Amino acid sequence: MQKYYQDLIEYLCDFLATEVGSRGFKKIVYGLSGGLDSAVVGVLCQKVFKHNAHALLMPSLVSMPSSKQDALELCELFNIIYTEYSIAPYDETFSNTFKNANSTRKGNFCSRLRMAFLYDYSLEHNALVIGTSNKSERMLGYGTLHGDFACAINPIGELFKTEIQALAKTLNIPKHIISKPPSADLFVGQSDELDLGYPYSVIDPLLKEIENSKKPINSNELIALGYDKTLVESIVKRIQKNAFKLELPTIAPRFKP
Repeated sequence: MQKYYQDLIEYLCDFLATEVGSRGFKKIVYGLSGGLDSAVVGVLCQKVFKHNAHALLMPSLVSMPSSKQDALELCELFNIIYTEYSIAPYDETFSNTFKNANSTRKGNFCSRLRMAFLYDYSLEHNALVIGTSNKSERMLGYGTLHGDFACAINPIGELFKTEIQALAKTLNIPKHIISKPPSADLFVGQSDELDLGYPYSVIDPLLKEIENSKKPINSNELIALGYDKTLVESIVKRIQKNAFKLELPTIAPRFKP
């Protein structure tokens, strides 16, 4: 299994080098939150691009101090060049302007604001934006459209969360970053498990079953295979509701009178 992840690292590094180069870029930029997914992407990018890789740390009003500390520790450990832009002033302006906005609206605003910072840096420094969303999040639509889902290329978009956790060990990412509860850190007390209702260790086997079936989702068949009925209903509903997030905009065909 160790060799598998070593080979995977080589494959993903080749992917990054090829895809970035084919687009005419030498530099890349990505958001580093202190979470596991961005840590894995950061270390992969550092292996490939070294001083041409740049991380943006973008804490908000409600970001946990430990998230920033973990991001800074990773930068020091792997010699990652970074810039910190606090989005707290903009976060505060949004909250003061839209006083009735719920946590989802506030979280989406922060996510899209971070992407705006990344693409502004991209334009200023001619650096390609690298994504950090994993396969589990993408299948579930657990992310913000034009926010954390936005990027030019994504090296981990086909890796489930549990695979990211295993890959991180091979990359020698600090254990406390690997083991801490996954969170988008978009509002106080937020965690992936609370939002989704289940840990990824329970969700991922079902997602893999759906992915490998290569046919339309059939909840009854999944339940017959032994998956919990409530789990299946919850996950299938989320997949179907958010499927549009992975689609390109639908363009009306050219009118032909």
